Amino acid sequence: MANNIVDTPNAGTPASNPKTGFETYDSRPWLKYYSASSKHNLDEIPYRNLGDLVSKASAEYANQPAFTTILPNGTSGTITFAEVDRLSDQFAAYLRHELGLAKGDRVAIQAPNCLTYPIFLYGAAKAGCVIVNLNPLYTPPETEFALADSGAKLLVIIDMFAGKLDTVIPKTEVQKVLITSVAEFFPPLRKFLVQTAQRLKKMIPPVPVAAEPFSKAIELGAKHVAAGRKVPVTEVELDDLLALQYTGGTTGRPKGAMLTHRNLTSNVAQSYNNLQDTLQDNRTTLTPLPMYHIFALGVSSVIYSIGGHNVLIPSPRPVSNLRAAFEKYNFAFMPGVNTLFIGLLNEEWFRANPPREMTAVAGGTALQDAVAERWEQVTGQRIYQGYGLTETSPIVTSTPLDSPRKPGTIGIPLADTYVRIVDEEGNPVPVGQPGELIIKGPQVMKGYWNRPEETEGALKDGWFYTGDIAKMDEDGFFYIVDRKKDMVIVSGFNVYPNEVEEVLVKHPGVLEAGVIGVPDETTGEAVRAYIVRRDQSVTEQDIIEHCRQHLTAYKVPKQIVFREELPKTPVGKVLRKDLRTEALKELGLA
Repeated sequence: MANNIVDTPNAGTPASNPKTGFETYDSRPWLKYYSASSKHNLDEIPYRNLGDLVSKASAEYANQPAFTTILPNGTSGTITFAEVDRLSDQFAAYLRHELGLAKGDRVAIQAPNCLTYPIFLYGAAKAGCVIVNLNPLYTPPETEFALADSGAKLLVIIDMFAGKLDTVIPKTEVQKVLITSVAEFFPPLRKFLVQTAQRLKKMIPPVPVAAEPFSKAIELGAKHVAAGRKVPVTEVELDDLLALQYTGGTTGRPKGAMLTHRNLTSNVAQSYNNLQDTLQDNRTTLTPLPMYHIFALGVSSVIYSIGGHNVLIPSPRPVSNLRAAFEKYNFAFMPGVNTLFIGLLNEEWFRANPPREMTAVAGGTALQDAVAERWEQVTGQRIYQGYGLTETSPIVTSTPLDSPRKPGTIGIPLADTYVRIVDEEGNPVPVGQPGELIIKGPQVMKGYWNRPEETEGALKDGWFYTGDIAKMDEDGFFYIVDRKKDMVIVSGFNVYPNEVEEVLVKHPGVLEAGVIGVPDETTGEAVRAYIVRRDQSVTEQDIIEHCRQHLTAYKVPKQIVFREELPKTPVGKVLRKDLRTEALKELGLA
């Protein structure tokens, strides 16, 4: 019986690929599903680093629009490829020559999608600084932890959320705070009108710490570039650290996945290898997912590398915020999560005039079969599903565009990506049988920032152990059977029960808590908390308000269940699997 392993004897004879350093094989079951234009193994990366990718694409597509931010009322601003290159050069010079930061120093950004984002991202990459992406909806404790753990020396933050910094910055190594706006780099009159409207609505709080506008940083950087102090592209190598992308951990403490320039540029090449047939004449892409999320960050870089136009949505909630973008542009491509597709399908304006030639790719969380079927009924187009993780920059597998219909599949491995499904002893399991999914490829992270023990547990002999349970069919298509045992995915975002439980038990009226995920029609899964009260007067609303003070909104329990006791192991650990079984029975799903 064949095994779920790319280097099984009946999959061909392994040989060394000197260009990538990974093994190649004459035959793999999924190779016949690659398109005629897709390569099985990629050539050597043609870039010195991510900044070099930006400069080369900018030179080729100089006067074309690169990024547009469009607001719900249709107000927008656009920058060209040449402008992205010039502004990111200036920001790189500011980091290195004005602030005196060195290669490897960490710089953080906490903002929604806006024109500042790619300039920060690509400028930091050119400077050799390490990017720390932060959700702007983080609470002060969450922001403080990520800044302190990373040792970030600079924070760029959106003006709407800068009011919380007084309790955060003094506890970190941040030396400089730059304030940006959702209308940054809009034409002057449009920027003025947007910011005036925000102030009238009291959306912009006073900044409680010393800070400067992001535009001032660009001005100072421009002076250094004019004086010949541009950061040379040769100063940054492919194996230098590019980003610390924070993800949850089994202990509930976030940890920074160390992604290199090689990781991201490799995944850019791998992803385009799969998508090139759909991105021909029209390369206009809608980016409703936040660029601080690895999925959107990676897709945006793919589109940039081929001269595509990225249309950024600052906030996709409510989904009606996307209407102006759909009415103005003819999109060829859109990445999304299950929740986004549900939301669009429930909008009358979308159903009345759906995009008929747009390729949609789902990631971040499982795409529900019913949603995929309804999407095809409304648009006439399939949604293609992929699988990836923060630790893999992010994409590992995706559904080939011309593949047979296989409901629930996450597709086949990207070029130069090797996948095994193994049992608890690390041995390959038979085709069709579940096991742990492990991965090897140029997109796999370097390790976890300052977490040697967790790095050792996740990376073994070059393989990344995902903790996800999967299976492979005879054609080489993969399916996720279960996820990491306790993780909850809410609208594509990971929620780790330990983190929520730690917040719950800090409430003086809570004795014990157990957290699980339960199915939810809107968000895929919802957080449910089981609580044993210390004080019987504590209410559901008390618990939710407490959580809102310490957790980002998607982590706050949507359901509260009070219990006299929780199921536990002999050593006192809460049995979440028993709670999950109970919940599924209650919902008629088990």
